[in-house]
Amino acid sequence: MGREVLFYTLIGVGPILDAFIVAFRLPNMFRRFFAEGAFNAAFVPMFSKRVENSQDPDGFASQSMGWLAAILIFFTATAMIFMPALVWATAGGFSQDARFDLAVQYGRIIFPYIFLISLAALLSGVLNAKDHFAMAAAAPVVLNVLIIIALGFAWISEKSAITYLVWSVPLAGFFQLILLWSAVKKSGVNITLVRPRLSPEMGHLLKVAIPAALANGVVQINLLVGQIVASFFPGSVSWLYGADRLYQLPLGVVGIAVGIVLLPELSRCLQANDNIGAKTAFCRAGEISFALTFPAAVALFIIPLPLVSALFEHGATGRSDTEAIAFACTIYGLGLPAFILQKLLQPLYFAREDTKRPFRYAVLAMIVNGALAVGLMPYLGWISAAVATSISSWVMVILLSKGARQFGDVARFDAQTKNRLVRIATASLGMGAALWIGDVYLGSMMQTSLTRVLYGAAIVFAGMIIYGILAQLTGGLSLSDIRRSMRRS
Repeated sequence: MGREVLFYTLIGVGPILDAFIVAFRLPNMFRRFFAEGAFNAAFVPMFSKRVENSQDPDGFASQSMGWLAAILIFFTATAMIFMPALVWATAGGFSQDARFDLAVQYGRIIFPYIFLISLAALLSGVLNAKDHFAMAAAAPVVLNVLIIIALGFAWISEKSAITYLVWSVPLAGFFQLILLWSAVKKSGVNITLVRPRLSPEMGHLLKVAIPAALANGVVQINLLVGQIVASFFPGSVSWLYGADRLYQLPLGVVGIAVGIVLLPELSRCLQANDNIGAKTAFCRAGEISFALTFPAAVALFIIPLPLVSALFEHGATGRSDTEAIAFACTIYGLGLPAFILQKLLQPLYFAREDTKRPFRYAVLAMIVNGALAVGLMPYLGWISAAVATSISSWVMVILLSKGARQFGDVARFDAQTKNRLVRIATASLGMGAALWIGDVYLGSMMQTSLTRVLYGAAIVFAGMIIYGILAQLTGGLSLSDIRRSMRRS
């Protein structure tokens, strides 16, 4: 989040930030399509089986790396040549003004990041399958650190912030790849970059990976539809990006982390026919996820403005921009529980190498998202993108839940988890009510950058204390259960 604070402080909402966001999203969007969507869903269960059974996991990982690298080299070169067409396809509204040329220029510098970070994502999958989570979780921090250093240097030297920013992205990808490759070697896995060849095991990997890539690609298309809609409204790309980063914070810290840990655990339990262990992992992951994210969803819905103001209302970003970002946060807050549930439900399918049904569900959710985003645009304007994202996410959860019924008891929360979720919701709503009342009486204190930061920090701290007390009183949160869940992870 520190990097976004600098984005809005040093660059501010406007054509330059809009263009950078579109260019920055291109490699990240396709990274989730190629690496995290395809190879982490298909590769991790298959690699875990080979580790458990000592079936040449190093050779399998090396061939997987070779195939991924070959696909990415071709795709990266093609994208850089046809960058104008790519920008037009992902932000059609830019074609009417100067943002288009800026996005093309930034995109050609940033796009090679996809090659580096996608290989790094596969290495993270190897580490997760080997139960080495620390480096895989820490590697993304490299990007944030380098961006902050670059923007800090630009600020001190009074140079162009955007120039330093765009070049810091591919540099960060290089360092992430080096760090993860070193960590994989230390874990005992020897991966070499080999010439890809088609073998039965690679054929099976691609067969499983392609539907997973398409399924995750559909999710990215949902985000893309929102960006296309926003591109027709000046400044709204930056507004939605700020809101997106705020709700992605709890999702990234808890939802994705639990999902990454849950997939290898479910794969091991199902491989050993341990349905009790699989159900226990699923239920405890649900408890810890909701205990840490439901209060965040309530806060985003009830008091977004103090949070957004404390982070972004400085320097080049003014009050009208923070109010727009806060409005989007309110809508995203309604969808945050659905985003978490998706991260919990999808591993139930991926652990069984079932990627086709999540793909079909994602297509249906994509159709709902596109229809709502475009259909509501004449009535709601740019905010229709956020509304469509939240509603379609709940549609995806409903489809995943119904489809998971065939997995039997493993895919159902037990009585303890259901009871605890009700108590977590009660504590979260109590916290939200207390914060809303406090903001009604104290919100006028936010007059300067310093008071906004202090007020925002105070309201976050107060929310944590109030929620912690209420969760303990209601029985929604048990410190001993959290410790046990962390040890399992």
